[in-house]
Amino acid sequence: MHDESRRIEERVQRAHDQRIKPAIYAATVPFEVEAWQAPGEPVSFEEAAAARYTPFAMDTPWGPPWGTTWFRMRGRVPAEWAGRRVEAVIDLGFVGDWPGNQAEALVHLADGRPLKAVNPLNQYVPVANPADGGEEIDYLVEAASNPDILKDNFSKVTPMGDKLTAGSAPLYTFQRADLAVLDEEVFHLDLDLQVLRELMVHLPEHEPRRHEILHALDRAMDALDLDDVSGSAAAVREVLAPVLAKPANASAHTISGVGHAHIDSAWLWPIRETKRKTSRTFSNVTALADEYDDFIFACSQAQQYEWVRDNYPHVWARIQESVKKGQWAPVGGMWVEADGNLPGGEAIARQLIHGKRFFIEHFGVETKGVWLPDSFGYTAAYPQLAKLAGNDWFLTQKISWNQTNKFPHHTFWWEGIDGTRIFTHFPPVDTYNARFSGEEMDRAVRNYSEKGGGQRSLAPFGWGDGGGGPTREIMERARRLANLEGSPKVVIEHPDDFFAQARAEYPDAPVWVGELYLELHRATYTSQARTKQGNRRSEHRLREAELWATTAALHAPGYAYPYEKLDRLWKTVLLHQFHDILPGSSIAWVHREAEAEYARVAEELEALTAEAVAALGAGATRVFNTSPFDRAEVVRTSEGAPAYVEVPANGSAPLADARPAQFVRTEGRVLDNGLVRVEVAEDGTLSSVYDLRARREVLGDKGNLLRLHTDLPNYWDAWDIDKHYKNRYTDLLEPTSVEVVSEDPLLGAVRVTRSFGKGSTITQTITLRAGSPRIDFETDIDWHEAEKILKAAFPVDVRAAHSSAEIQFGHVQRPTHTNTSWEAARFEVSGHRWVHVGEPGYGVAVINDSTYGHDVSRTVREDGGTTTTVRLSLVRAPRIPDPEADQGRHRFTYSLLPGASIQDTVAEGYSLNLPLRVADASGAPEPVVSVDGDGVTVEAVKLADDGSGDVVVRLYESGGGRAQGVLRTGFPLAGAQITDLLERPLEDAAVEEGGVPVSLRPFQVLTLRLRRS
Repeated sequence: MHDESRRIEERVQRAHDQRIKPAIYAATVPFEVEAWQAPGEPVSFEEAAAARYTPFAMDTPWGPPWGTTWFRMRGRVPAEWAGRRVEAVIDLGFVGDWPGNQAEALVHLADGRPLKAVNPLNQYVPVANPADGGEEIDYLVEAASNPDILKDNFSKVTPMGDKLTAGSAPLYTFQRADLAVLDEEVFHLDLDLQVLRELMVHLPEHEPRRHEILHALDRAMDALDLDDVSGSAAAVREVLAPVLAKPANASAHTISGVGHAHIDSAWLWPIRETKRKTSRTFSNVTALADEYDDFIFACSQAQQYEWVRDNYPHVWARIQESVKKGQWAPVGGMWVEADGNLPGGEAIARQLIHGKRFFIEHFGVETKGVWLPDSFGYTAAYPQLAKLAGNDWFLTQKISWNQTNKFPHHTFWWEGIDGTRIFTHFPPVDTYNARFSGEEMDRAVRNYSEKGGGQRSLAPFGWGDGGGGPTREIMERARRLANLEGSPKVVIEHPDDFFAQARAEYPDAPVWVGELYLELHRATYTSQARTKQGNRRSEHRLREAELWATTAALHAPGYAYPYEKLDRLWKTVLLHQFHDILPGSSIAWVHREAEAEYARVAEELEALTAEAVAALGAGATRVFNTSPFDRAEVVRTSEGAPAYVEVPANGSAPLADARPAQFVRTEGRVLDNGLVRVEVAEDGTLSSVYDLRARREVLGDKGNLLRLHTDLPNYWDAWDIDKHYKNRYTDLLEPTSVEVVSEDPLLGAVRVTRSFGKGSTITQTITLRAGSPRIDFETDIDWHEAEKILKAAFPVDVRAAHSSAEIQFGHVQRPTHTNTSWEAARFEVSGHRWVHVGEPGYGVAVINDSTYGHDVSRTVREDGGTTTTVRLSLVRAPRIPDPEADQGRHRFTYSLLPGASIQDTVAEGYSLNLPLRVADASGAPEPVVSVDGDGVTVEAVKLADDGSGDVVVRLYESGGGRAQGVLRTGFPLAGAQITDLLERPLEDAAVEEGGVPVSLRPFQVLTLRLRRS
C-alpha cells in the first residue's frame, strides 16, 4: 500500500479547522450591549446594577490595566430556535489561549446570581432549550481587564505588574457577544476527530492501529459535505464510530482523571483578583457538574473557599450541593498551597490545622491527602506533619521540572526526617493542567516509572494557574478515552479512590528518603527579602503572643485569651505563605501589599503581647524570654543601656544585673570576651576568629567576605539562580570606613561601611557580647543593583563531610562534596534559622534572622587542611516579574557561632529570632511549661482552640537523637493527653509527680493537651 499519511493528515487538519470548527454554532444573533467602567477597585453587583450604562459596539477597545468594566447584554431568543440548545457566546478580545492571565468575566442574571464565567477556552453560557422560543435574556457581565504579564514569555521587563505603574490605555478589543445555537452533532464530531487524530499521530508508525485510524479518517472526510457540515455530521460520525468503539488492551495503563483548576492565590495578579477568579472558576465547575453526572472536581486551599463563602453566597451554596452529590472533592487540607520549604514548622502545622478544620466544619469532610502540585520542592518534615494531621497520601507534580536529574519514581513511599512514611504520587503526565490530549496520554504511559509494579496514575485535568478549570471539551475527551484501543484507559474518580487502589496494587512501592529537592527555582529562597523577613518575624511574633497570652490567661484574673484575633492573624500569615508570595515570584503589587500586611500583623501582635504582659501587673521591670532555652545574655534596657541578665526558658526574670564570667575587651579592631577573640581587618572582613576555649583558629580565609555576583538566569528571573552566576563576581574589599563604635564591657562593636555598584551602600555592625561566643553582623543595606546577588561567606577551618541546615522541627544533612549529579545540582539550598558544619569534636554555625538561601562548599588548602565555606544569600535583584524587586532598604542580622554543637546552634537560632523583651511587669509567674532533659524542645504554647481552657504544648526532638525528659507545668495539672495536630485525643499521657514524662525518637513531634485542676 502506498504511504498517503501526509495527504490524509493535512486533509483532516484543514477540514477540521476551516469547516467543522466554524460550524459548531449553527445560527447567531447579536446582543444589544451597554457598558459602564467601574472607577478604581471592583464594586458590588448592587452598585454596578444601579450605574448608568452607555451603548457599546463590538470591535471597540475597552479595559484599562487592572480595571473592571460591567457590560449589560440584552437579547431575545428567536422563535425559530425553539427546542434547540441556545448559548450566549462572548469573546472579550481574548489573547492566546491561557484563561488565567488576561481578560476574564463573570456573567450574572439580572437578580445578581452568578451564572457562569467566560474565558478564552470557555466562551459560552448556557441559556436554555426553549420550548417556544422568544425568551428574553438580560445579563450583567463583570469583566476584568487584567494585563497579560506573560505576553513576552517572561523575556521583557514590564510595568504592568502594579496598578500604580501600569497606565490607563485600554488593553482589549471586544470581539463578540451573541446568542447562538449549538449544533450538538458538529460539536461531537469536532471532539471525535480531535481524539482520533491525536491518538493516531502518537502511535508508532509500525502499529496497525495507527493506519486503521488514518484510513477511517480519510473515509470520514469523503462523507463530509463541505457545503453542509451540519447536515453531513451524523454520517461522518457513523464512519468513525467503529474505530472509536474498539476497546483498550487488557493491560492498558489506567489514568485516574480528577477535575482541577489550579488557582494561584496571588501571582501575576493581586489577592483581590484571586477572590474574583475563585468565583469565576467555581461557577464554571458547578455548571459543568450539572451537565456531567460523572464529573468529579478536586479543589484545595480553604482560604479560597472562605473568600467565596464571604463574597459569593450563591456560588458557595452550589459548591455545598456539589460536595453533597460527591462531584466536588475538597482536598489538600491546607489553608493555602503553601511554599514547600520556607514556612516554619509550626506554620505548616497551622496550615494543616486550619485547612482541615474548615473542610470538616463546612462540608463534614475530613481530607485525607496533602495536595501540593506546584510548590517549589518539599521539606523532609512533611511526611510526619501530614500524618499527624490525619493524612494518608501526598501528591505533587513540580519535581518533573528538575533541571538536571529525572526523579526516579512516580508512586513511592516518602520517608521524612523522623522515619514517618507517607504514600506519595507524582503524576507522570507531568502537568496539573491536563486536557487529555494525545500527547499527554502518550507521555503519561512512557514516563511512568513503576511499570511492572503498578499500572495506574493520576491526571489532574482542567485549565489552571490563573483558574479556568475543566471544560466540557475535556470531559468529552475523557469519555472517548475511557476504553479506546491504543490509548490508556481514563476513569474519572475521587483522588482518595485513586490512592487507595494505587496503594493496594503496589504496597511495596520504593522508598525515597529525605527532602524532595526541586532542581530549579532555587532563587525563591532569597527573592523579595522583605516578604521573607515579614514571614519569619510574623511566625516568631505569633509564638510570642500565644505564650504570653496563655501565661496571662492562667495567672491574670479577668484577662481574656484573644482567640479570634490570634486565629485571624495566623490566617493572614498562612495566606502569605502561598507558593508565589513567600517565594518572591509575584508581581510588584502582591509584594507591596504583603509588606504592608506584615507591618499590620506586627503592630497588632505587638499590642497583643504588650497587653498580655501588662495583665501580669505593673511596677517593676522584667525581662521576658519566649525561647524554649534558658538564656544568660546581654540585653538593652528601655533606655538603651546594655545589661547582662539570666532568664529561664518560656519565662521571665527581674531586670537585675548579673555578672558574666568575663567582660569584653576592645583594643582597636580586636574584640575579646574570654570565649572568642575577633580581629577585624582593614578591609572590614574578619582576619581571625580565635576560639579561646578550644585553642584553635576558626577561619580558613577572610570571614564575612561580601561578594557581589552577576545573576542573570536563563529564564524565570525571580525564580531561578543558575550555576553560572558563580563565574562573575566582585569582592567588596574597599570599605568607606571601619570604626569602633562600642567599647562597653558588656558589648564591643566595630562598624564597617561600604559603597558599591550603582549607588548601593551596606553598613554592618560587628558585635561581640559578654558571656557569648556568638558574633553578630547587624546589617543595613540600601540596595540599588539590578540582576545581581549579594552573598556573605564564612570559610571555616573544619573538614565537614556534610552541612546541617535547620528545617521544620529538625534539620537535614547534605553532603559537601559533588560526587554525583544529584549533589552537584544542590548548589543553592534552603535552611531556616541556621546552618552548621563540623568535624568530630568541633563545629561552627551560621545563624540568621530572616534569610533562607545558602550554599556550602569545601576546598583543600596547600597546608593540607580543609576549608568548608558557608555562604548566606542576602539579597537579589531580579527584574521579572517585578522590575523593582528588592530595591531599597533592608535590615537584618546574621551571626557566626564558633565551637557550636547542634544543640548550641538550635538554642542560639531561637535566641537570635526571639529577642528578649524588657517590659514593665511586676508579676512573676512560673513558666507555663518547662522541660527537664536535653533535646526536648518546646515549639508552641497556647490555649486549646475549643475554648476549654486546656493548655496545648507542641514539643519536638531537636538534635537528631533520642530524648527523654519531664514536662513540668506552672499550674496545677489534672491530666494530659497526646493529640494529633488538630488537638484530637490519641491516647492518655502519664502524669507523674506533677509532670508528664516524655520520650521522643529523633525529630519526633509531640502535641500534648494539658488539663488544669
